[in-house]
Amino acid sequence: MATRLPSLLDRAILFAHRGARANAREHTLEAFTLALRLGATGLHVDAWATRDGVVVLDRTGLVRRFPKRRIGDVDHETVADSLASLDDLFGTVDAVPVRVAVADDATAAAVIDAAIRHSALDRVWLVHPELEVLAGWRDRAPGVRLVNATSVAALPLGPERRAAELAAARVDAVALPEGDWSGGLVTLFHRFEVLAFADGAHHERQLVRLIDMGVDAVSGDHVERMAAVAATFE
Repeated sequence: MATRLPSLLDRAILFAHRGARANAREHTLEAFTLALRLGATGLHVDAWATRDGVVVLDRTGLVRRFPKRRIGDVDHETVADSLASLDDLFGTVDAVPVRVAVADDATAAAVIDAAIRHSALDRVWLVHPELEVLAGWRDRAPGVRLVNATSVAALPLGPERRAAELAAARVDAVALPEGDWSGGLVTLFHRFEVLAFADGAHHERQLVRLIDMGVDAVSGDHVERMAAVAATFE
């Protein structure tokens, strides 16, 4: 099957959301390596910096023991036995894009430092919902890829205005929920040379529609489905 609308990339990146979480415990090295074996071409993680600056991978950002505390308020040794670190991930998998969602400047800086240590800066996609925050990170690390995770409903001035702002701020991609995307919207962001990422693409019908309209990446929980649908477009 040929793609009806062209992607800006040679082929869409298949980001495994928190690893192969439909088959293994999310955010574990087992889930990440399994995702790649099942056909993922990228990994999508949530990251938090500990008080001593180690980036660990977790959905909530909270230490799951009583009393609950923020990961940023404890040292790495407190969570080292229960949470994989970004250094662990970079040391285990190689040469695949890693999309890293972060909530604060301290974590972003620690992610950038870890990527530099592992010569992986050019394959890190740093994600945040606020354009102004991303613009600041661009000045700090010119080599990192930046992704604005938002929704059409959160763009009061409309998608075209946001596309122009992203291009001016040198932000590489916009990530929208899969249901927000249309062929016309993909074409709009591509006109500004902004990549189109689709989140929450869990079902085959969604994946077919998205890849057919030329999105540059999809993120979902079911790696086998992503790989099978992508193969029909090769």
